Amino acid sequence: MKRIAILQSNYLPWKGYFDIIHRVDCFVFLDSAQYTRRDWRNRNLIKTPQGLCWLTVPTNGNRRMRINQVQIDNNQFWAERHLKALELNYRRTPYFHRYFPRIREVLLQRHIFLSDLNQYLIRLIANWLHINTRFYQSDDFVLLEGKNEKIISLVQQLDGTHYLTGPAAKNYILPELFEFNNITLEYMTYNHYHSYDQPWGEFSHGVTILDLLFCCGPDAASYIRDE
Repeated sequence: MKRIAILQSNYLPWKGYFDIIHRVDCFVFLDSAQYTRRDWRNRNLIKTPQGLCWLTVPTNGNRRMRINQVQIDNNQFWAERHLKALELNYRRTPYFHRYFPRIREVLLQRHIFLSDLNQYLIRLIANWLHINTRFYQSDDFVLLEGKNEKIISLVQQLDGTHYLTGPAAKNYILPELFEFNNITLEYMTYNHYHSYDQPWGEFSHGVTILDLLFCCGPDAASYIRDE
């Protein structure tokens, strides 16, 4: 059995994103896909005393571009603003100083492309979570037209037997095509996560993975796995 997952890169994703990564043998960044604005590609949420707050990376992105073509607007001091927001709202969490210096170093490197920044951060955090999944780029493969055909082809090129995806994919997935190609289709569920000591009021699952790392440190991985 060999599980494959294929997703667009996101900016500092939530824990469910890393849950998918750790459940598969191979993870493909589908950053050859169309860029979507006001989405998770260039932003994520943190907790503050005033409620949830967006951290957004400014870009030149539009719907005519692929994700890996989108450039970051480094003329805006977005990295400094993000770092200030993280420090202001999480500096009193138990493990903030364990992870923040490296995050600070990465954000201040001034990456040119959004995809490069996202993927670097995802690989870094996956390592912190002791995830050993192999990462790939969609551009390294032959890509077919059609959502289902593209996915099936990528799974086949990686010799996969199972394809794991999020529940939203049910809107376009054609199960009969996967069955015809002897690929077992599996959908993620996100109802098994436990809460933890989190700052600023009512608990929220749907925030950046940094929230979990800052609060739980080396135990963070246990909060995204149900084994």
